[in-house]
Amino acid sequence: MTQQNGTERAFDNEYWNNHREGIYVDLVSGEVLFSSKDKFDSGTGWPSFSRALHEDRVVEREDRSGGMVRVEVRSHDADAHLGHLFNDGPTATGQRYCINSAALKFIPVEDLEQEGYGEYKKAFE
Repeated sequence: MTQQNGTERAFDNEYWNNHREGIYVDLVSGEVLFSSKDKFDSGTGWPSFSRALHEDRVVEREDRSGGMVRVEVRSHDADAHLGHLFNDGPTATGQRYCINSAALKFIPVEDLEQEGYGEYKKAFE
């Protein structure tokens, strides 16, 4: 998925309906990408976020595959394909990061410390 620019099936992936609190990191590099605080149900069947937790951790590229023009989202460190960015989000940002679950690892709040992401715990207190 992350290396072949794939897209997983809608509504048939691990995190599309995950409502637990925590952070989402790049499955390849472990870099922090998204927070559950910015996750919303877009109705598309993929995890959707209104913003990246750290804008410099995601790279946006023009994607002309599939006969359309889109904005591809890749992780900064691993250059892993994450999904796409659309301008139809419901919040003030107007953005919808539509991300493949297969590109992410979810770290629940209760595991942040032991997984090495303790600095993010305060955001959930």
